[in-house]
Amino acid sequence: MHDDRRNPSPATRSTTAERVVFQSEGVELVGDLRIPGAADAPVPAIALSGPLTGVKEQVTGHYAHRLTQAGFATLAFDHRGFGESGGLRGHEDTQGKLADLRAAVGLLAADPRVDADRIALVGVCLGGGYVVRGAAGDPRVGAVAGIAGAYNSPAFFAEGMGIASYRGALASFLAGYDDVVPAVRADEGEAAMPGEEPYAYYGTGRSAAEHWENRVTRGSLHSLMTMDALGAADLLGETPLLVVHGREDAYCSPALAAALHERSPGPKEILWLDTTSHIDLYDQEPYVSQAVEATAAFLGDALARRSASGAPSPR
Repeated sequence: MHDDRRNPSPATRSTTAERVVFQSEGVELVGDLRIPGAADAPVPAIALSGPLTGVKEQVTGHYAHRLTQAGFATLAFDHRGFGESGGLRGHEDTQGKLADLRAAVGLLAADPRVDADRIALVGVCLGGGYVVRGAAGDPRVGAVAGIAGAYNSPAFFAEGMGIASYRGALASFLAGYDDVVPAVRADEGEAAMPGEEPYAYYGTGRSAAEHWENRVTRGSLHSLMTMDALGAADLLGETPLLVVHGREDAYCSPALAAALHERSPGPKEILWLDTTSHIDLYDQEPYVSQAVEATAAFLGDALARRSASGAPSPR
């Protein structure tokens, strides 16, 4: 029997973005909501979170468009501090971004075109760590997928750097907490994301977006170094987890991706792709298509099983 919960018909795959404005702890967030066309019943939905400084017209928007073509309603939005959303400009607020994800799930669950019992989270790069943390703390989330994810672990960082160097770095970030540095730069000066590879995406037309800003607070780096995404793996319970990661990735550790998969206690899959750089999974083929295909299949099956079980998600 054909199960259109897992295999949406081609008629459902047109996609148009609707601008949405919603609140997260009193902060105004702006997003693009995409609903598959011609759907005759509520559809599964995905909220997306992306790279550091990323905005909805970049990586998350690219994946949202493709996943809506696969039959999912999607919400790509600007986290607080970035893009068109409110909040302190260019500041990475860990707890605030987790609240933003909860608000995004709430927006999707309240839409009559969405099946509130079939909502998932998808994160790319830094967003991979956020969606794991988000799913661990929000039982409304039925499944989660990380793509080229940054599964940050303070313990991992401290072990690699040495505890004295790790704590020294934290002290330097706190000392200049409100100072602003470039997100990327062409030369070897200070940047939040140093090196040629981040600049090859954000410093060129590949990432062109009206509301992206090449700035981030030094306090954001403290947030990144103290955020524990890996530790959230143990708290996922039976939430299905998909990890899609490049074998070569100098910015988001393949070892942490493997550790996240290993530690997650529920249904899980891991897919290794033969990338040559981290940003291959931002916008390059065949890697994006491979990631989208795997994510759509995994989430479709996981959410269909959740719906078929008859156990509604908490409202």
